[in-house]
Amino acid sequence: MSAEVQTEVPYTVREVCKLTGLSVQTVIRLFESERGVIVLHKESRGRRRYRSFRIPRPVFRRVVSKWTVH
Repeated sequence: MSAEVQTEVPYTVREVCKLTGLSVQTVIRLFESERGVIVLHKESRGRRRYRSFRIPRPVFRRVVSKWTVH
């Protein structure tokens, strides 16, 4: 029995913005503390700290399903 592994490419913040119509800041605020979101940090020499978010599709679906009225 062969198990085929399916990988889904995570969304970027901009992709989630396009899908939902929300702003970049709103998407970051909604997803930054969600379990499963990948946050990559990059420190610069100055004071600015850069973060790059990748939102796995199952996490996106879980969060969006919370917004849906049942």
